[in-house]
Formats: sequence, C-alpha cells, structure tokens
Amino acid sequence: MKSALKYFLFAILLIIIDHAIKLWMHFEVIPNHFGEIDLIPGFFKLHYITNKGMAFGMELGGDYGKLILTSFRLVAMAVIAWYLAKLSKRGAHQGLLWCLAAILAGAIGNVIDSTFYGVYLNNAPFDASTPWFHGQVIDMFYAYGLDGYWPDWVPVLGGTYNNTPIFNFADACIFCGVVTILLFQKSFIDSRVEGDYEETEEIEVDNSEIVDTLIDK
Repeated sequence: MKSALKYFLFAILLIIIDHAIKLWMHFEVIPNHFGEIDLIPGFFKLHYITNKGMAFGMELGGDYGKLILTSFRLVAMAVIAWYLAKLSKRGAHQGLLWCLAAILAGAIGNVIDSTFYGVYLNNAPFDASTPWFHGQVIDMFYAYGLDGYWPDWVPVLGGTYNNTPIFNFADACIFCGVVTILLFQKSFIDSRVEGDYEETEEIEVDNSEIVDTLIDK
C-alpha cells in the first residue's frame, strides 16, 4: 500500500481541486456573475449548470436511475482503487498508475456531488424521494464556440447540430485518464512485460549461482 500512497494522494488533490471549483461556482459565480464568466469570448466560458446523471451532462432517468448510477459509481471506485493498489505493488508503469489515479479522482468527485450536494447545497430535484444520493452534479466548462451544424461532408454527423457538452473537472480527469491509457497502452504493456522478464532473469541467475556453489562444495 505504501508504494501506491503517492497515487492516492494525487487523487485526493484532484478531488479537492474539483470541489473547490464547484463550490466557487455555486457560492461566487451564481450570485455575483449571473452564473457564468466568459473566459475566451466567442469560444469558451464558465457556465453553471447541474445535471442528474452521468458525465458530460448525460442522464439516467427516474428515481431508481439515480440510485443505480450512484451505486455503479461506488462499485467502480472500489474496483479502481483495488486495481491501482494491486498494479502499484506489482511495479506497473507509472504512467498507467497516474492515469488510474485521475480516473479514480473523477469518479469520487462526482459521487460526492450525487451523495451530499442534494443535502448541503439543496440542489436535489424537487421530485426526488430524498435529498441523499440525489444531489445534482455541478458542471461548468463550456466550449460554446464549437456549437453549430456539422458540415455536410462529415460522415453520419453531417448536417446535424452539435450541442457541445458542458463538463466539470472530474469529467476531465476521467476523460484524460482513459484517453491517455488508450493512446499509450502499448508502452504501458511493453514496460510491464519487460519488467517481468528482468525479474525472471534475475531469479534464474540467482538459482544458477546457488547450484554452482553446491557443486563446488
């Protein structure tokens, strides 16, 4: 567990950043900036919005849908944390471990919204059976400059309207972690295989030395 400590501390740091941004949006940007701040005029702004469901504003409908989603996130968090500790102990590629830590942080960050914000920020939907586990996730990053119709020559999407998703820091952690793993998976796997080979080779050398010593005796 000690070898994995730095990755869990990194995840905690990302969670703190995520909720610092969310709480700042809730307590500062809503009352003093009408819920949004234009950072790059014509392209990107902070825009306060809440959603009841998954990453990038997607939703699972109904009261049970929210409970199912939160339960899934809790299970996913436990699995990712266990896998991170296991891979760290086995000496996996550090890049893979940092990515898993970011994904874990993103999952925990949004679970905190779902679990507690309905109570402490009073943002649960009016028809929720209980504010617990029905808090809405706070999103804010909006690249509105990408909104518009796809060119007709684009396969499948051509002629349709692109409504850019609004996301939060936790979503970004998950997205960046997953994409980085997909892009560098060969490096991560090759590094692990080479590590196993070197470890096996060292064991074989040690065994041969023991045999030679016994023969000499």
